[in-house]
Amino acid sequence: MELSLQIHFFTAFVSCIKVYAQAVKHPGLQVLATASHYWPLDATEGIHELWDQIGNRPGYVNGSSINIVEGMVNKGIFLNGDNGGTFLHFGSYQNSCISDPTLCGPEGITFSFFWKNHEEESRFAVVSGGKVVSNGFSVYINNYGSYVEFYTRGNNHRWKANIKVPGPFWTHILFTWTKTDGLKVYINGTLTASDQTGSVSENYGDPYADLVIGSGNNPAYSHYVTGAFDEFVIWERALSPKDILLYYNAAIGQVMVPTTTPSISKKLTLTTPTVRAIEVSPPVVSSQHEEVQSSMYPESMPVLGFLKALPNRTLPHNTANNLTQAFLKSVEEVLSSPGLPESTAVVSGLIETVDRVMEHMVTTLEPSPKSLISLGGTSFVADYSLMKFPENYNLSHYRFPTQGKNYISVPGEAFTMQSQTTIVGLFYHDMHSYYKEISPVKTRINEAADFKEYKIQVASCLISLKVEPSPALSINLSGAPLIKIVLTHVLTKEQQDQVLNQSNKVFLYCAFLDYSSKEGVWSNEGCVRSHGNMSYSVCLCNHLTNFAILMQVVPLKLTAGHQVALSTIGYVGCSISIFCLAITLVTFAVLSSVSTIRNQRYHIHANLSFAILVAEISLLISARFDPGTLPCKVMAVLLHFFFLSAFAWMLVEGLHLYSMVIKVFGSEGSKHFYYYGIGWGSPLVICVVSMTSALDSYGEVDNCWLSLKNGAIWAFVAPALFVIVVNIGILISVTRIISRISGENYKVHGDANAVKLTAKAVAVLLPILGISWIFGVLAVNTHSLAFLYIFAVFNSLQGFFVFLFHCLLNSEVRAAFKHKTKVWSLTSSSIRNINVKPFNSDIMNGNKEGVTPTKMNTWDKSTNSANRIDLSAV
Repeated sequence: MELSLQIHFFTAFVSCIKVYAQAVKHPGLQVLATASHYWPLDATEGIHELWDQIGNRPGYVNGSSINIVEGMVNKGIFLNGDNGGTFLHFGSYQNSCISDPTLCGPEGITFSFFWKNHEEESRFAVVSGGKVVSNGFSVYINNYGSYVEFYTRGNNHRWKANIKVPGPFWTHILFTWTKTDGLKVYINGTLTASDQTGSVSENYGDPYADLVIGSGNNPAYSHYVTGAFDEFVIWERALSPKDILLYYNAAIGQVMVPTTTPSISKKLTLTTPTVRAIEVSPPVVSSQHEEVQSSMYPESMPVLGFLKALPNRTLPHNTANNLTQAFLKSVEEVLSSPGLPESTAVVSGLIETVDRVMEHMVTTLEPSPKSLISLGGTSFVADYSLMKFPENYNLSHYRFPTQGKNYISVPGEAFTMQSQTTIVGLFYHDMHSYYKEISPVKTRINEAADFKEYKIQVASCLISLKVEPSPALSINLSGAPLIKIVLTHVLTKEQQDQVLNQSNKVFLYCAFLDYSSKEGVWSNEGCVRSHGNMSYSVCLCNHLTNFAILMQVVPLKLTAGHQVALSTIGYVGCSISIFCLAITLVTFAVLSSVSTIRNQRYHIHANLSFAILVAEISLLISARFDPGTLPCKVMAVLLHFFFLSAFAWMLVEGLHLYSMVIKVFGSEGSKHFYYYGIGWGSPLVICVVSMTSALDSYGEVDNCWLSLKNGAIWAFVAPALFVIVVNIGILISVTRIISRISGENYKVHGDANAVKLTAKAVAVLLPILGISWIFGVLAVNTHSLAFLYIFAVFNSLQGFFVFLFHCLLNSEVRAAFKHKTKVWSLTSSSIRNINVKPFNSDIMNGNKEGVTPTKMNTWDKSTNSANRIDLSAV
């Protein structure tokens, strides 16, 4: 008797949030009494039978993969569609309003049930159109959404309303249909969707008259639903909004006393609901209704009064265990109550209540003079451990929980043990999920306040430890002893993407709930994160309370000064490059009649110069357009194509260099065809595929370029990285050969200048191979600020370096220009029949008549001649 009285104090805690009423007196049950058919779905008679408690007709379970589970009202039935062939069959309703809405009178019809959907997103059995409830109506999910439908086969008419896909929590679905008002759908007592007129739909609807839950009506249909169902009710009339709300509140245990109580029209033998509020989804309510509900939290929660009601004396072990379990069950019901406000203050207050109740509970454990007393277990809310140690107990170390990756530990030297010591440990399973977003200005974390526009999220489970008397800990966080907390990170898919995004900086804080004010405030005073990674954190603290890891994601941004400097470098460098590339193209065009400039190498240089020229002009123009506009989208496409083309021609430069210096293959004509296919064809294919699949990723966010959020940027990054890697390999191979030849020339001829050839060759090849773009990969965050500047200088001036090394300082181009100038001079003087000295290879190599060629001739006849190395490419 005393135990039941004590447990009553705990249930009083739940009554702070919802008021229990005797079910037979609730006006919503009077609405249920007027139903035509009622299946509680709380049990099966025998093995497979279901019974209609109002219509007095049997149904059955098809298949065996069912379980009786905790329902919305008493028990419910769980169908496991993964095992196949299981659904609920309620019999045939041929020639009735249930199977054919055209047979309904003007009163219409109402269907109601509670549904907890356990389908996974990847389960196509339901997504492809498997029906949850099917007959002259259906409730189903496909890959476009979730729907309620009524259809009449006689006049090919359909009424359809979209609803939100239910999740893994109890959701009440009720819909009415009348010929005049059409279809109306109520979710958790509130009208959410309707279709008054419907539409004509030829050959729609199944011809079967059976009423089922969990599958389609067609015997050949092979898709079965995984989920739980409870309280299936049919009224052969359309309920009014008032009746619907009355019934819903009765089902979830919400007291709602009407001004008048209608009389019961018929005697009802039904399962008396033991009202629960487990995992029910938040109802859709008006703002006025929200104010009424939120007024119940948190001020009306008489926590202190509840604590006073706890027994203030020692309790036997079994009694304390029963009270602890009952209390945590009450907390579970509070968290599952409908309309629980999404307020961190409510959750923080609830955590404080749990801590204080458990601290009080450990003091009531019957002490033992020589041995410790412990009480532990697990619940939906938390794992818990209550321990009472006798005086002078030898405690070398304490850890809670004793196993697992998440724990909190206290070194033995921190315990005085000069008196009786109590320890309470709590590891909360799901409390962290109630802290959606935390404003940095509402915390006591100074580091987070520096980025006050970026919200904080709880990135781990909460763990709590309380020791009385308090352990002796070091004031200095670099000293000892200290509390050690190890917590693994619990991140959503969105949080994981934010962490992996290299353009974000992630701050992790070891924090605790500080209750020195009226409500719990997150603080990191007295705690430091000693080490860890993005998967776990290790914290050291000099006090005990509730702990968790907080995460703040801040996008990396350069300071205004660096942005201006980099922008200036970009504009100036691009302008210089555009001017130099234009001169380069004009020079190649003017000298195109000279045989040495007509060769394949200068064709490649010209195409590369043209691609870079157009890309940089487009880049400067694109800065004038706003993201999201059509001109910006067009410029993004052009930038994508021409920068890809520039990289493609850089690859061609590398392949051509490889074919001339390392391995000679193919004829000039055959390579010409392949080179143009790589240089212009491959970028075109990539751009067409990218635009076809993700056109909305061009020029929509921040600038006229590819989006960084949905992966479209890889349509540029992946080809660019491929070209850089290939060209680095080619550059290394060419450099090794040049170094070998230079070394041999130095040994034979003592030509010290030949040693410098390697460095010169690398400098000449870098601009056309695009190796400098590797600095863009290195400049991924502000820790690589130097690489950002290097990248900006080298790449904005890439056109200038192409002009410098391959036009202005190129011996072949200079010799061709002299030859062209001489021809122009002779032509202008009208001199005829004068033999102009041919523009031969000696002139090309800078050799004078009668002078012995240099040791580094184009075709070296030394011991290296077997390699047939053409160094004119370098």
